[in-house]
Amino acid sequence: MKICFASHNQGKVQEIAALSPEGIEVVGLSDLSIHEDIEETGSTLEENSAIKARYVFDRYKMPVFADDSGLEVNALNGDPGVITARYAGPERDNQKNIELLLKNLEKFNDKTAQFRTVITLILDGKETQFEGIVVGEIQNELRGVNGFGYDPIFVPKGFDRTFAEMDPEEKNKLSHRAKAFQKLLSYLKELNG
Repeated sequence: MKICFASHNQGKVQEIAALSPEGIEVVGLSDLSIHEDIEETGSTLEENSAIKARYVFDRYKMPVFADDSGLEVNALNGDPGVITARYAGPERDNQKNIELLLKNLEKFNDKTAQFRTVITLILDGKETQFEGIVVGEIQNELRGVNGFGYDPIFVPKGFDRTFAEMDPEEKNKLSHRAKAFQKLLSYLKELNG
């Protein structure tokens, strides 16, 4: 089955494609020559993932899933949350986002946070959502060169390395996106069962 991952982020598409079992081919928006920017107007991760999936399904009538992910920091009442990628402004600058987050966290001792992903799948017009969470802590200094976004400052619980210090295969096994995607894959396997 060919299924569209409604994302222009090739890093995310490759991360998910690497986890896909035989028989499921994951393609991104760019692979299908879809270049429109899908505006994320929702106020929650759930709403934004559904908006992106519906956009592709309504126009291209193909199996599709979309995700929205956010870093939710406890001391900041769940911020940056739904605006994780645009935390420091609409230009989606990872470095500026990290700098602003660390600045806003300076006065807090609590550095606990979680990455959360919500995936919306639309198959034959039916919508289903899946959630993945990885809990961890924010570090004050950037460490590592792998990954993207906030990976250089996020250490998952039970580890002493940031996501950016892990090789992609290791990160993929425990990331929030991988957890949500595994739920999606289990669902697809049951349907084909």
